[in-house]
Amino acid sequence: MSAPSVLYDAPGPKAKARNIGYTVIFVVALAGVAWWVLAEMADKNQLDGEKWSPFFTDSQIWTTFILPGVQNTLMAAALAILIALPIGALFGIMRLSDHIWVRWPSATAVEFFRAIPVLILMIFANEFYFNFTDVSADQRPLLAVVTGLVLYNGSVLAEVVRAGIQSLPKGQTEAAQALGLRKTQTMTNVLLPQAVTAMLPAIVSQIVVIVKDTALGGAAVGFAELLTRIRPISNNYGQNTIATIVIIGVVFIVLNFIITSIASWLEKWNRTRKKGSGATIAPGAVDDMATGRAV
Repeated sequence: MSAPSVLYDAPGPKAKARNIGYTVIFVVALAGVAWWVLAEMADKNQLDGEKWSPFFTDSQIWTTFILPGVQNTLMAAALAILIALPIGALFGIMRLSDHIWVRWPSATAVEFFRAIPVLILMIFANEFYFNFTDVSADQRPLLAVVTGLVLYNGSVLAEVVRAGIQSLPKGQTEAAQALGLRKTQTMTNVLLPQAVTAMLPAIVSQIVVIVKDTALGGAAVGFAELLTRIRPISNNYGQNTIATIVIIGVVFIVLNFIITSIASWLEKWNRTRKKGSGATIAPGAVDDMATGRAV
């Protein structure tokens, strides 16, 4: 009989053999798919050296196309993050208010913008700036992208903040009330500092989403972000579309890896500097708490 584990019984000999078999089948299937993809690319001449070599031998492809795209992507993402974080924190706290005239309007705004796709928000923002403001044509795509990202991600971050605060033990609030702290003091001095640790994984996940969603601005409003560089690179370097997509995909992976690494370091530093509750909010748990499936 297998020794019991904390969450499940340890697998026996048959289960171990079955798991090994499944692993072998998966690896073989994955290798077969990879071989088929590479074979198809070779038949279409997509593996030819002249399609890949410009990315390693010609610096102009980086200075003219890729790096400016990276700059625009990071600029839009940074502006959206800097604006969405305080807005999300404010509306998340407002949703926890005891006053119905504060809680209901904030909840309505959060649920409304959280339900609309980012692409539609960018398009509406672009039309708003075009018809009702004097924003120049050069600045309008950036503002439309940032506005769409802020409206959507600010509402999502509001749910992250609300979920992070509600994840704390009720004894924290009761202890603060026993000390005579007002509601504002309880929130700013007791709950929020501890909830930061719980909210950080979900916040990092949303920041990564913001970086990736900047690509929607190129398709929606003509914003010159990284993904829009595929066509000009392909047209100037021998129709190397596949190679360009792969390289740009790698650039996105590197950017998001850097963001995640910085956030992981920040989380460890925060835990070391000041112990929190130890609870964490997974990105998928935010929607559950928002709909009342979890408390």
